[in-house]
Formats: sequence, C-alpha cells, structure tokens
Amino acid sequence: MITREIVYFEKAGAQNTDDTIRMAVKRAKELGIKYVVVASTSGETGVKAARAFKGTDVKVVVVGHHVGFSKPGVRELEEPYIKELKELGATIVEQTHALSGVERSITRRLGGASRVESIAEALRTLISVGTKVCVEISIMAADGGHVPVDGKTEIIAIGGTWNGADTACVILPAHANNFFDMQVREIICIPRDKSRA
Repeated sequence: MITREIVYFEKAGAQNTDDTIRMAVKRAKELGIKYVVVASTSGETGVKAARAFKGTDVKVVVVGHHVGFSKPGVRELEEPYIKELKELGATIVEQTHALSGVERSITRRLGGASRVESIAEALRTLISVGTKVCVEISIMAADGGHVPVDGKTEIIAIGGTWNGADTACVILPAHANNFFDMQVREIICIPRDKSRA
C-alpha cells in the first residue's frame, strides 16, 4: 500500500499556479522523476516551471497550443517566453492537439461529436479540465519523442483550467495510437470545485 498526499484547491484557476509547480517539484524529487510536461499558452507557466526545475536533472517539456489554434497562422507562445525557455534548456512542443485535432474540424463542419472528443469531454467534466490537459500534453510529448514510452518511466504532467496551472499528475505515458496503455498513476493536486474561475 502506498500513501500519498493530494492537495485539493478550493477553486480552479491560475491563482494555483505557483503551488501546483512547487508540489510537482516536490513529487518529482520524491519519486525520482526525470521528465515534466507542462501546458502553457503564452509561455508564462512554462517559464515558471522551467525556473522551478532549474539546476535539477529534470527535463522540462513545454507544450503550447498548435499554431492557428485561435486564429489562422497565429502562434500563441510569446517571443520573450520562448527566448527564456530556450535559455533554461526547456523543450518546446507546438503540434496538433491529441484529443481534438482534425476531429474538432469535422464536428464544427458536420455536427455531432467524435469518440476522441467524447474522451476529452469526459476527462474535462468528470475529473477536471486540468486532468484532460495533463493527459493530452503527455500524449503530445510522447508522440514528439520528448518523453520515454517504455511502460515503466513515469512523468509528471502539469495542466490548468483555461490559464495557469491547477492540476498535476504522475502519468505513465503512451502514444496516441496506444492511448489506453496510458495510466494516470497519481494526482498530486486538483481543483475541488471544477467551475471556471
């Protein structure tokens, strides 16, 4: 039997970012985890995580929205943050979202919902938006070759509700084509009230 602490934030949102990152650093040390994947739209949360892990042997992978997510051709990661992430040695990933991608385009054009979008919505509503993000960015980092997918190496994923971070999980990653091999092994922190902050 393993006993671990889980922190429940009263509300979802960016106000939990610093605490979420601090707890992720602590759990990474406790478990000897060498890979952290963090969601970041502008790059600000990614920089906070990269700074927190500076001086450790933990690889930080920052996953942003794909170019064109909000507006065709527009990159949401901001140059000052990109520059600092590179200086801190973080890896930056911007690619099609694993739990939407082309499926979302079909839904918008033809209606209905895909099986992939159903998985995303179930994670988002039953557990938390941040948990859905943690699962998705883990797939994206795995598919980009930035974290090991060997059935034994655990990573920490950090995600949030709309911006900032409020959820951190220990995950055994898998590729998109082997999605059901993924395991969310631990929840480090999560919002108790999942309403948008």
